[in-house]
Amino acid sequence: MSSVLFLCTGNSCRSQMAEAWGRCFFPDGWKVASAGIEKHGLNALMLAVMAEAGMDMSQHFSKTVDELPSDIQWDLIVTVCDRAASACPYYPGGKLIHLPFDDPPALAIGLPEAEALNIYRRVRDEIRAEIVNLAQHLQ
Repeated sequence: MSSVLFLCTGNSCRSQMAEAWGRCFFPDGWKVASAGIEKHGLNALMLAVMAEAGMDMSQHFSKTVDELPSDIQWDLIVTVCDRAASACPYYPGGKLIHLPFDDPPALAIGLPEAEALNIYRRVRDEIRAEIVNLAQHLQ
């Protein structure tokens, strides 16, 4: 395997975090990308907690699966939310893994920013741990 695609509903939060951690921890030579079933733009609180962790995401942008290069055969597809798992496009030859994570924007609705950030931090750290684990099995 040499390519991984992280899928989420809107490619605004969880799949973006997974892509950033994947770029950090997957073996050299791996193509790492993320996309959504829809495009929601990047989540500002996600960007803030990733910056806290030292992850520069200034080159990231929200995109749909239709916007991905058509010449890449995805060897590993990782869905990070239940909706993406149920609506995941078919990728011939790709191994599908489902790693469901809580949805920080949904959990943070109506909360003060400090409490919302704690939710984003928790999910960020959970995603990081799963990506590190996954990457170790690719060595």
